[in-house]
Formats: sequence, structure tokens, C-alpha cells
Amino acid sequence: MTRPLLLLLAITAGAAIGGLYYAQPLLDQIGRDLGVGEGAVGALVTSAQVGYALGIILIVPLGDLLRRRVLIPAMVLLSALALGACAASPNILTLALSLIAVGVTTVAGQMITPLAGDLADDHARGKTVGIVVSGVITGILVSRIFSGLVASATSWRVVFLVAAVIVIVLAGLLYRAIPNLPPKVTTLSYGGLLKSVFSLVVKEPVLRVGMLFGSFGFAVFSMLWTPLTFLLSGAPFHYSTAVIGLFGVAGLIGTFAAQNAGRWHDRGRSVLGTGLSWVLVLVSWAIVWFGGHFLVVLVLGIIVMDVGIQAQNIFAQSRIFQISGEARSRLNTAYMAANWIGASLGSVVATFAWEVGGWTAVSIVGACFSVVPLLVWAVTRNGVLRT
Repeated sequence: MTRPLLLLLAITAGAAIGGLYYAQPLLDQIGRDLGVGEGAVGALVTSAQVGYALGIILIVPLGDLLRRRVLIPAMVLLSALALGACAASPNILTLALSLIAVGVTTVAGQMITPLAGDLADDHARGKTVGIVVSGVITGILVSRIFSGLVASATSWRVVFLVAAVIVIVLAGLLYRAIPNLPPKVTTLSYGGLLKSVFSLVVKEPVLRVGMLFGSFGFAVFSMLWTPLTFLLSGAPFHYSTAVIGLFGVAGLIGTFAAQNAGRWHDRGRSVLGTGLSWVLVLVSWAIVWFGGHFLVVLVLGIIVMDVGIQAQNIFAQSRIFQISGEARSRLNTAYMAANWIGASLGSVVATFAWEVGGWTAVSIVGACFSVVPLLVWAVTRNGVLRT
């Protein structure tokens, strides 16, 4: 692993995952352009998420079976084609199908993370994984900012077109930079490869605990960012869509601050760091609740929460990659599937909580969701997590 290669992997992972989120700030503009209502255009976000779930289950495990120097750039190129199809879509149905394809192919970013774990030295694996994971989260946050700013200056189609050009360039750079590593497994069929994912979940308690942490982490992440738009667009803030998108900068600050979690893991402090991360997340809900009427406090709460969530994510993923060097793509498949379930659940719960009791209800439910992994950490910190 070299520093230029690590930077390229982190950037590509972020650019890949960004494809899932470009449409979110553009729904109103897309609806007006294609002449459809809120219900139809709202299904676009679901389309991308469905494709992503399929990609995690069906594509990511191939990282253990095929040569990644070919597989990952190929998936990135297919993502560019799907993004181009979005830009050229003449109607809502074509756009929805194109976004499903974007979701399936954008999992290239989830094949990059285990690749980074393989290329890293044992004493620096946590730091390396932390940088790539931070790239993924940065891609999620920056994609919304990028999408809103570009669309406000041009149109929603230009967003997808520019994104397609960017990932084409990254695909070429990846093919030149990724070492030509041999496949990890040669005795499994594709069906056997998929079955082995479930076998790993049954067999490995560290993986199961990590999946629980990941699912609750992304549930809490969604519970903050999904209703945040409702809060900031109403009283007392009344911010525009463009201004709301800039709140992603606060999330970026938290994400960069959390990178030190990888170094903590490499120094043997992963268990302690995980507990402290969940304490931060729990405390941050009190801060963002109070910040519902005070902007500076709200921004502080967002930063604190993102530090906690991203740090625990780095700790969990770094521990999982220690289970088996031969199965990191399949281990990541299980972990990311749990994350996706958590994120989907968090969005639904947050929307319901907002409708019932506004920001206060969201903060209370979010705090309750944060207590569960903290209790699990307390039970497993001297047992499963120490193994």
C-alpha cells in the first residue's frame, strides 16, 4: 500500500457510494421536469437503495473469487454507464430502472474497503481501513452538497453526467494502480460463495456483534440526517435547500476527526474506543435536541455524533477484517447488509417520530437506539470483543 494508492482508493470509494445519494436533493426538480408527483419521484430513492441491496448480496462477495484489478474498475465503468443512463432518461420509469443499476454497480466502493485491508500491513490495517471508510462517508455527505449546488446552477441531468465522467477517469486510474492479486478462493462456485456468507455469520460471533454495531450506527446516522431537512426548512431556521445541503460540512468535520479510530485499533484500543464512541453518540442526541432552537449547538451536536458513529464504524470493520484474510469481501458483505438494513429502518422510524412529536421525538428515539449497542458493548467487551 502506497499513499497515492490509498488516496485513490478512498476517493473512488466515496465517488462510487455517492451515486446512491445524488437524486435525494433533486427530487423536486426531477418531478417538475418529468411531470410527475411527489409519490412517483419519491420512489427514486427507494429504487437506488433496492439496487444497492442487490449489489451488496450478489456482487460484493465476488471480491474473494475474482481478480479485483479487473473486477473493481469494471464495476466502476458500469456505474458510469448507469449514471449516464440517468442523465438521458426520458421518463420516470427509465430513471427508476437506471437508478437501480446505479445502486447495483455502486457497490464497487464496498469491494475497495476489503482490498485496502488486504494491501495494508498488519500494524497499519486499522489506519488504512479508517481512511477508506472515511472516504465512503465523505462521499455520502459530499454527494448531497455537490448535487444541490450543480443542479441549482444547471439541471439535475448535468449532475449525473458530471458524475459519470468523474468515475470513468477513476476507473482508468484504478486499473493502472491496483496490484494484480490472485483470487483468494478457487474451489467455491458462485452459489457456494454466497452460501459461505451466511456460514460466516453463523460461525463468527465477532462478525455478529460488528453487524449489530453497524446496523445501529447507520440507523442513528439516518435518524439524524433524514428529519434534519424538515427541522432546518421550518421555524425557527427557514433555510433553503442549498443552505441545508451545506450542513453536510459539519458531518465532514466529524468524519475526518474520527479517522484516528484506525490508529487506536492498531494500538490495541479498539474495545475501549468502541465504548467511548457509543457514549459520544448518546450524548450527542442531547446536544442536537437542545440545538433544535440554537444553530451553533445543533452544528456542534452533528459533529459530535458523526465522530462517534464513524469511529465505531471504523472499529467494527477493522475487527471484522481480522477474522479471516481469505474472506474479507464476504465478511464485508454481511457487515454492509446489516448497515443497509439499519439505515433503511432508521429512515422509516425517524420519519414516523417526526410526524408524531417533531424534533423532540426524533431525539428521544435516537437516544434509545444508541443505548442498545452501548449495552451490547458492556456485555461483550471482556468476551467476544476481546477474542
